[in-house]
Amino acid sequence: MAKAALKQQKTDATEARLAGLRLPESGAWLREAREAALGRVQAMGLPHRRDEYWRFTDPTSLSAAEPAPAALFDPQEAPLFDSVDRLRLVFVDGVFDAEASDDLALEGIEIERLAEAGAKDIHWARDVYGRLEAQGHEKTDRPLAALNSATATDGVVIRVTGTPAKPVHLVYERASERADAVLHHVVKVEQGASVTLLETGPGAARLSTGLEVDVADGAACHLVRVQGRDHERRAETSVFARLGTESTFKTFTLTFNGVLTRNECVVELTGDDAVAHIAGACLGAGKDFHHDDTVFVTHDAVDCESRQVFKKVLRNAATGVFQGKILVRKGAQKTDGYQISQSLLLDDDAQFLAKPELEIYADDVACSHGSTSGAIDPEALFYLRSRGVGEVEATNLLTLAFVAEALEEIEDEAYADELRERLAGWLERHAA
Repeated sequence: MAKAALKQQKTDATEARLAGLRLPESGAWLREAREAALGRVQAMGLPHRRDEYWRFTDPTSLSAAEPAPAALFDPQEAPLFDSVDRLRLVFVDGVFDAEASDDLALEGIEIERLAEAGAKDIHWARDVYGRLEAQGHEKTDRPLAALNSATATDGVVIRVTGTPAKPVHLVYERASERADAVLHHVVKVEQGASVTLLETGPGAARLSTGLEVDVADGAACHLVRVQGRDHERRAETSVFARLGTESTFKTFTLTFNGVLTRNECVVELTGDDAVAHIAGACLGAGKDFHHDDTVFVTHDAVDCESRQVFKKVLRNAATGVFQGKILVRKGAQKTDGYQISQSLLLDDDAQFLAKPELEIYADDVACSHGSTSGAIDPEALFYLRSRGVGEVEATNLLTLAFVAEALEEIEDEAYADELRERLAGWLERHAA
């Protein structure tokens, strides 16, 4: 396809998506941020399969004017992290449910609805909302993230000033087969503070979430996300994080089921001695399962560490995608960058597509990347079978062992243990 023809196709698709679209009502600073984001969408155009970072994933259903309906699904399981003392913020079909949520008051943290913060003349979120997302386009266009910044109808802004006694849990529920939810959250972790964020649930038939996290010097943010077992869900998520000196940002995402999931994570280490770990795992079965992790980590300071660890378990014609890049800028000496993406294909029909990248402009660095795809180790399977373990149980044990490296990136072992239990349950239900 000629460049002119592709550009025209993207222009037509973008105009069709934006036709009749009105930006949500906002105060001056938020309206300005929304308008700037909309301008970025119009300049870039919505994504097309011919775009470099979309060639493995068809974005049509994510950028269409209307979402495809998705049947409601009851997992018949207790809510995740139900045994944890946490502050719950509940969104139903993309709308905050105050009655189902907990009291927002918690020592060491300030939480406001996005609309409330946006209505104020002066607010700290002005320096973060849309700013990290805009910076994330420097090397690669991310039009769906910009569309989220422009059109998000709900969300929260969180300022962490200390170390809250419990985590903040974003719960996404859905009640409609046609819900099209667009949420945007902003988190600012002040110097020396720390916070744990949990995020669970399907959210909508089509869910778009944007999360911008500004981690100040000496601060820490831990994010654990579980994209639930909703079979027909489509989701597009974007996480943007900026790290200060001696700060830490760690995130882990676990995905079950769904028709299409695209998770983007863009992290910039701007202060010396910063640490960023981005990890994830997915389990999918069936030709309608398509899961895409796209990660971009920029080292722009001295003596920083980053890790990308992604594991995908696929069967019955499911498709997994990983695109990960480490960019080391000039002067970012003593960088330690690690990236691994692996898939376990439980039959001959599943496929894994990977695009690992390194771009390095400093000479005193230790960076590595690797990507592998394969089946269950027959020798390990034989070893377990020879000791009386059934084939299905042995396969499940080896699958859990395969995913273990990604789960080890979760800071709190209690969360990791609960996710291991859910993983084991999924494998039992999908036993060959």
